[in-house]
Amino acid sequence: MKLDLNIDPKAFGKVAVLMGGNSAEREVSLTMSGPGVLKALQSFGVDAIAFDPSERELHELKTLGIQRCFIAMHGRGGEDGTLQGALEMMGIPYTGSGVMASSIAMDKIMTKRVWLSHGLPTPRWVSLPSNALDRHRVITVPDELGLPVFVKPPHEGSSHGASKVMGYSQMQEAVELAARFDTEVLCEEFIEGFELTCPILGDGDAAEALPVIRIEAVDGKYDYQNKYFTDSTVYHIGTLPPEQEQEVRALALASYKALGCRGWGRADVMLRKSDNKPFLLEINTSPGMTSHSLVPMSAKAAGISYEQLCLWLLSRARLDSTKD
Repeated sequence: MKLDLNIDPKAFGKVAVLMGGNSAEREVSLTMSGPGVLKALQSFGVDAIAFDPSERELHELKTLGIQRCFIAMHGRGGEDGTLQGALEMMGIPYTGSGVMASSIAMDKIMTKRVWLSHGLPTPRWVSLPSNALDRHRVITVPDELGLPVFVKPPHEGSSHGASKVMGYSQMQEAVELAARFDTEVLCEEFIEGFELTCPILGDGDAAEALPVIRIEAVDGKYDYQNKYFTDSTVYHIGTLPPEQEQEVRALALASYKALGCRGWGRADVMLRKSDNKPFLLEINTSPGMTSHSLVPMSAKAAGISYEQLCLWLLSRARLDSTKD
């Protein structure tokens, strides 16, 4: 993919890189993604500042004369449509998906429903509301989905509150852990195979999928620690057979379009070992931008530097009402 980088950084006016927030992913946003994006934009001469909505009132963006925002926040409050809605009300263009797509993508259960309505494959699941977490109900989930089962909060990212359950005796503990993070618990059929991710850049018919990354984590645990703070996870790019690579890219692109995403995103996929069938897990509308993050890694394989990616994403900032 070739990005149009014929961009005048001064034309953006004053820019706020939104980072931090109050989600479980605050630390990653505030100490890694946000500062990385800020430094990249400033390296091009963009008049950019850091802004943490958990420490300052959002209306200060207008007082400061901010003309567009780069959203480098992850999780609830930054990636779920609430921040996007506030920026819409203030008329400040922002990076990434709009209100509706952000809101749907943050809800893994609603995302699955939309994908299924488009005929896109996703693992079977059971949803447990907060009033149905008693042992009598929880213990029946493996009967419906089989074992192992993956249990997680449907509105969190970075593997917070997620567990792989190998036996009936582990179900209650896993459900209670997920419930600490959410009002609902998602129990998902475990797909044995290879963990893949595929970033997407652009809007509508012009959107394109970047190279697929296969993730090889220690003991198969691609958890919060292995995602951000260790160097033991191995990332493979360009190792899938060409036909498989194209199939996964096409599926990721279809998943992005089905939700109405724009700007950028990253679809997570499991490739079933038994028959090489891909299954969509979730889509991230404000992916990580750290030194370990997957979108910059894939972009680099496509010949796009971290700094170029940040500048291009900022150039795509807009409002729901804005037409390209």
